[in-house]
Amino acid sequence: MADFTAEVFQNEFLPDGGTDVHAIVRVTSTGASAGASAGASAGLADPGSAAEVILIDTSGSMGRRGVQAAGEAAKAALAEIVDGTLFSIVSGNGTAQIVYPYSHQGALVPMSAHTRGEANRAIEGLRANGGTAMGTWLTLARQIFETVPHVTKRHAILLTDGVNEGETPQSLQAAVRSCVGAFQCDCRGVGDQWRVDEVRGIASALLGTVDLIPAPEEMAAEFEAMMRASMSRGVANSELRVWVPQGAELLFVKQVSPTLEDLTSRRTVVNPLTGAYPTGAWSDESRDYHVAVRLPARTLGQEQLAARVQFSLGGDPVAQALVKAKWSNDDSLTTRIDPAVAAYTGQAELATVIQEGLAAKAAGQDDVATSKLGRAVQLADQTGNEEMTSRLRKVVEIDDADTGTVRLKKGASKIDEMSLDTASTKTSRVRR
Repeated sequence: MADFTAEVFQNEFLPDGGTDVHAIVRVTSTGASAGASAGASAGLADPGSAAEVILIDTSGSMGRRGVQAAGEAAKAALAEIVDGTLFSIVSGNGTAQIVYPYSHQGALVPMSAHTRGEANRAIEGLRANGGTAMGTWLTLARQIFETVPHVTKRHAILLTDGVNEGETPQSLQAAVRSCVGAFQCDCRGVGDQWRVDEVRGIASALLGTVDLIPAPEEMAAEFEAMMRASMSRGVANSELRVWVPQGAELLFVKQVSPTLEDLTSRRTVVNPLTGAYPTGAWSDESRDYHVAVRLPARTLGQEQLAARVQFSLGGDPVAQALVKAKWSNDDSLTTRIDPAVAAYTGQAELATVIQEGLAAKAAGQDDVATSKLGRAVQLADQTGNEEMTSRLRKVVEIDDADTGTVRLKKGASKIDEMSLDTASTKTSRVRR
């Protein structure tokens, strides 16, 4: 049985006239993957408890080598799906079609030795042709998942190697919006011809991850890891509920670890003072959320509950953390910034300046790119983020990390730039 706990990291002291309260809420789950693990060890999942759809890019740009490697990757993913789990395989180019199960079997079938073998044979018939219209792939995935409304854990993997040129940006955005809440989707781009911001937009909206696969030969290991991670998530239908008092303003709710994700606009109303924010499926893990609240200023010495943050499953709260505020004239108390709040604020800025710097570089605005990426180097150095500093060194020459003095690196590869871009929203866990 899954168990959830919640804890708060904050400086609750506000100065005279102070209004804004910032807190990091850490939610930790244990036993959330127990059901999935037990099913995996027994070789059987609860029939219909989960559904998986694999969306494979078979556009012409993939070529014979790319499609063959994608097929091997799909087979690696299928090998990780626990028997009893519902699944489907979709081929996507300018349109989308179900490759497996066969038409007479329906949109999804339970995994078994027999259906896995049939799916592997069906994958071998994939061929590269046509354009890229990811909105049609996502729409078909949604329609597949809609055939099993009783299944709460619905997950897809999307692979692409190119830009979405087969439909308008508005069509893709509409398709993505129609899929919000219908399923989660982890997205991967292979090679250097796809757009990180485009694919990241899909993954972000659908509570998934985005990453770069440099070469086709590396797809199988990545697909295997993604599907294994999905199989480990035994808890779905979860959300973060945030209550603020009458007269207060909830400024934002953001996931800040393990990745950066602004959840503010995804609020659904529970009651006039409480909003719910989706968190997707869970395994045994911890996630950190940054909650910011603006309160009416109180007199010195007063205390107030600034927010009540609850983690709920199926609408039932299973963990709670309280964000507090106290007004004080003691500067030694009010001027402190909680280390977790400070660290995650810095990592959020780091992600922003990396993305803005790379966009400026692509647009030929070298001065802006140098300034933004210099700031990124400075932030990475200040926070001790050695991995990000290493990635930045592949794009810029660092003259002085302390001041952020850099020069754009001549001959930096597009793969290195895309690797930096996709990694920008991955954060380092703040230890207490």
